[in-house]
Amino acid sequence: MMKLMIGNQKGGVAKTTTAMTLARCFADRGYRTLLVDSDPQGSVAVTLRLKPQYYLSDFVLNGLKLEDCVTQVAPNLEVLCGNRETTAMEQRIFTMYGREFVFQKAFGPYEDRYGAIVVDVAPSISLLQACSMVFCGRVLIPVSMDTLSVSGAGATIFSARTISEGVRTPITPVALLPTIVNRRYGLTDVVMQMVDQLGKSYGIPVLAAIRTDQAIGKAARQHRMLADVDPKAKSLEDYNAAAAALIAMMEGTKEPGGHVALAAAV
Repeated sequence: MMKLMIGNQKGGVAKTTTAMTLARCFADRGYRTLLVDSDPQGSVAVTLRLKPQYYLSDFVLNGLKLEDCVTQVAPNLEVLCGNRETTAMEQRIFTMYGREFVFQKAFGPYEDRYGAIVVDVAPSISLLQACSMVFCGRVLIPVSMDTLSVSGAGATIFSARTISEGVRTPITPVALLPTIVNRRYGLTDVVMQMVDQLGKSYGIPVLAAIRTDQAIGKAARQHRMLADVDPKAKSLEDYNAAAAALIAMMEGTKEPGGHVALAAAV
């Protein structure tokens, strides 16, 4: 069973796009997948124009059944949406004993239902990020082509190690994923070198890059998933390669004829 948190301490790195698209890639491969939005901005619900009756806070705090809180958005893919009540939920969790394990306790009974769980988090250090890290145990870090996003990635790695040591639970930054990559810009080569060095410093693989693609903006404007707007989009091809690589890393297997799609040396 694959559990993966998507996070970077800097916003604007295609974090939510990555969470949504990878979740869809897993689902399209036959994994029953749950996408959890723990960002108080509720970006997934806004992007897909979802208006569920119940949200993450209803599930975690009020103990509602998970099946009553999720929305199915594609075959094998369900979404548990966040909203502004997520902030109030976090404040209440602060007072709980073993607060970092709240997600683990809430989602634990339902894990066997899914082949993959993907958790999107806010671009900041928060208790909910800690809960997500402890629950998932693995962190994928998207890094866009600006130097601040590399700093945000480094902060995320540090947070993972600090939380892991504090609660004595293994948390692994499973890979760095370069996003919004356009090789025509000079800064791209500089940032890719920084990402490569960051990966080498911490022993974290760097996945093959996600190229810039107008189809991503088109999907956002239509409030649909990328795979439904343009199944042949180059960025979707890249995300599918990333999904295959992550499956190989997390399950220790390779898809037939597949390989782990790591970035070429810069």
